[in-house]
Amino acid sequence: MPNDRESRKARSNSSSSDNPREEPDAAETSAEYSSEMQLQATWILDEIIKMTPRNDVRLGYMMALREQLETDEAMMGEAQKVIAEFEEAYNKLTAPANRIGVYLGAVEPDVKARPKFRLGRPSAAEPESTTVRIALGEQEYITNVDPKLDALNLKVGTQVKVNEAFAVVGDLGYAPGGPIVKINDVLADGRLRVSMDAQGVQSRVVYRGEGLLSVNLKSGSEVRMEPNFKVALEYFEAKESGDYYLEEVPVLPWNRIGGQEEAIGVIKDAIELPLLHPELFTRFGKRPLKGILLYGPPGCGKTLIGKATAYNLTREYRERTGNDVKEYFMYINGPKILNMWLGESERMVREIFAQARDKSREGHLVFIFIDEAESLLRTRSSGRWMNISNTIVPQFCAEMDGLVALENVVVMLTSNRPDYIDPAILRPERIDRKVKVVRPDRKASRDIYKIYLGDVPLDPTLVREHKGNCSGALDELLDLITEYTFRREDETEFLEVYLKNAGTETLHWRDLLSGALIKSVVERSKDFAIKRSIEKMSDVEGISLEDLQRAVKVEFKENEIFPKGDSIEDWLKLLDYDPENVATIKPITARRAVTETRRNII
Repeated sequence: MPNDRESRKARSNSSSSDNPREEPDAAETSAEYSSEMQLQATWILDEIIKMTPRNDVRLGYMMALREQLETDEAMMGEAQKVIAEFEEAYNKLTAPANRIGVYLGAVEPDVKARPKFRLGRPSAAEPESTTVRIALGEQEYITNVDPKLDALNLKVGTQVKVNEAFAVVGDLGYAPGGPIVKINDVLADGRLRVSMDAQGVQSRVVYRGEGLLSVNLKSGSEVRMEPNFKVALEYFEAKESGDYYLEEVPVLPWNRIGGQEEAIGVIKDAIELPLLHPELFTRFGKRPLKGILLYGPPGCGKTLIGKATAYNLTREYRERTGNDVKEYFMYINGPKILNMWLGESERMVREIFAQARDKSREGHLVFIFIDEAESLLRTRSSGRWMNISNTIVPQFCAEMDGLVALENVVVMLTSNRPDYIDPAILRPERIDRKVKVVRPDRKASRDIYKIYLGDVPLDPTLVREHKGNCSGALDELLDLITEYTFRREDETEFLEVYLKNAGTETLHWRDLLSGALIKSVVERSKDFAIKRSIEKMSDVEGISLEDLQRAVKVEFKENEIFPKGDSIEDWLKLLDYDPENVATIKPITARRAVTETRRNII
């Protein structure tokens, strides 16, 4: 027996010395020992039962003991199973957490400089084990890869699982989320310089993921970064230009613009001729115009003329040259570009012109249409305080000067107050033509009424009076409503202008008429006709002269909103009066109210 114990002890010592890292757990050793003892006890009892005679009264006690041993053995097995599950859960909960890093690429094996000699001859140098470069936060490490992983399948930008020794033990794939940044510049070696803030003040050079190696990235494009901000993973097309600048050009022929023949003629001569007849301009050494300004009162068709220019110019260019070109109308609202962050508005101006150049090279006719230009290109201030116009105007001038060698690009500005626009913008060689969009006269007003009433159902009574001739009924309706709008009566008096030379001028409805107001009159008359159709439950009702007259009265009544004394100059500019010649203006409604009060007192 001592010899057996010594031999078991010797075997145990030898096994522990051979595998010092695989020492069994104490609980595991105890469980194995108990199980072994249980088996020995059952075996011994079975041997005793075999040797005991069948008629021995002690045999029953032995059988009961054996049954109890089997029960204890089963309970011991269940207990061992529970203990094993507990230990497994305990080990998981107490195990150190794995770090998540980002894979930056493999490190080329370093061939050892000192040669080895085998049997007196130099042997081939042995490369070092596979090492890779990873990043955890801002820190980068060169570490080993678990042999179970195939390092060749790791891609730049994927997340990897790192153990306590900073060895890569798992591939987690690409991160599903991350910050989206804008590209400032693409370096020659493929790396990207991206902005870390919306203003572009802080920037950073990052790696390009394998999924972006074949993508043609440009400045201004957006990419998604992995959480460590080391590698760009996903490309997003720059949609800002499409969301903020572009607008679909509607089908808008010149005959849909009423009362602006003079302005349309100037635009055709200034913009259409250089694009449609470039050989003549080359022969005479005449350069195309770079820009045009449309100014005038609000609602008189400046924006409408800009859209019609894009549509008609492209159509005529396509018909005369045979080239299949498409218009690219960049509708830019001045206040949209203004940004509180320093340099952001200038960046947007650069992007607008850069996009115009790209589209022009692709064969588009590009129209840069800037509405409310006085809000964006306001006269620069010479004061000590910083003004956003002090930086936007020079940037815009520099981009306009860059259009010298650029073809098929037209810059159009619109403004209600051209006197607020910086003179550097309006000088020749930048904005070459200034076209005033005036208020419609009697003939122009009739044309505008005809445009909006041409496809509208007319009053059946009026049609019957012309024996079913809708054209004749429409002509009579146009003559009557135009005469009604342009009459000079006490009812149509709107404003009184007191001049500094002691003169007084009275403005009537027709002096404040605009295309937008005429359109609103027609729309309001449609409301009256629709309500009448509902009340009469009739589907043959149409617009009558009474509907239009009522709409005119209501429209001017709702527009009796007059400025306070400190903003009279703005109103005088819209009324085509020079502020230096006007003392004040007063609404007619105020005078009527005073007269009515005096009558009541009397």
